[in-house]
Amino acid sequence: MALSLDPEIAQALAPMAGAMADATPPAVGDIAARRAMWEPIIGAAGTAQPIPDDVKTSEHHTTADDGARITMRWYTKDGAAPGPAVLFFHGGGYIFGHIDLFDGPVSRYVSASGVPMLSVEYRRAPEHPFPAPLEDAYSALRWLHAHAAELGVDRDRIGVMGDSAGGGMAAGLTILARERGGPKIARQILIMPMLDDRTTTPDSHIAPYLLWSYDDSLTAWPALLGEAAGGPGVPATAAPARLEDATGLPPAYIEVGQLDVFRDEDAAYATKLSRAGVPIEFHLHPGAPHEFDSIAFTSDVARRAITDRIRVLKSI
Repeated sequence: MALSLDPEIAQALAPMAGAMADATPPAVGDIAARRAMWEPIIGAAGTAQPIPDDVKTSEHHTTADDGARITMRWYTKDGAAPGPAVLFFHGGGYIFGHIDLFDGPVSRYVSASGVPMLSVEYRRAPEHPFPAPLEDAYSALRWLHAHAAELGVDRDRIGVMGDSAGGGMAAGLTILARERGGPKIARQILIMPMLDDRTTTPDSHIAPYLLWSYDDSLTAWPALLGEAAGGPGVPATAAPARLEDATGLPPAYIEVGQLDVFRDEDAAYATKLSRAGVPIEFHLHPGAPHEFDSIAFTSDVARRAITDRIRVLKSI
């Protein structure tokens, strides 16, 4: 029996599938075309569901080591008790996306869990290649720890979360924080994370269902890493799949769809962390492509995935 889309996801994708079939995919290396194509889609997906009215936002800034000013958006739920908080990194292959496009998803996580989030406007490749985006993330982590008391946050209960490239960023940040001796990260929540610059060999079983393609990866990783992409010298802080020793990393929640380019690297990363004694919860969703939860948010698999994420957020 061949792999196939979950029927509810297939139904949700149907209106999009015709338009995508008629469109010529951007060429490898064409970042501008990917930004022009994907950012409107992400924005529409983010507002397709109601944005909760019980979540307030405020803008904050920090300064990266190279002097760059980093914008951060703090989301809190009315009446939430002091406790945990989460640093959130949006997806976009390191080459597109902004925090504004993810207001909807972040607000819904905060409303449903009661856990406040700090969404980070990290700089994007290729204008700002590695390590700039990760250093932005680290600056935000330090800022959140430094301002924890005034924000009503327990420093021992700060987690990191991200989807796609944001998931890779969250994973890389836990490795960097371990290397630098802190600040402490209590949990990592990695949603279909982008972890391995070496994932370039197409899998014919999933190729017909890909929303993020191998060509997209062949564009994004060199944008982030330059000529080093795919070679021997890439550090684990840039591509966490390169990690050799996962000892001491924070407990992880990892999920990915079975029809996702990142499936194998995410499963391998979960195994790597498990073998190092890191507590892991791993979900492989059958019939689900990349970003299935924002495309088919009424599907049973998306509802289950969101419920799991909210449960983990509450447990930090």
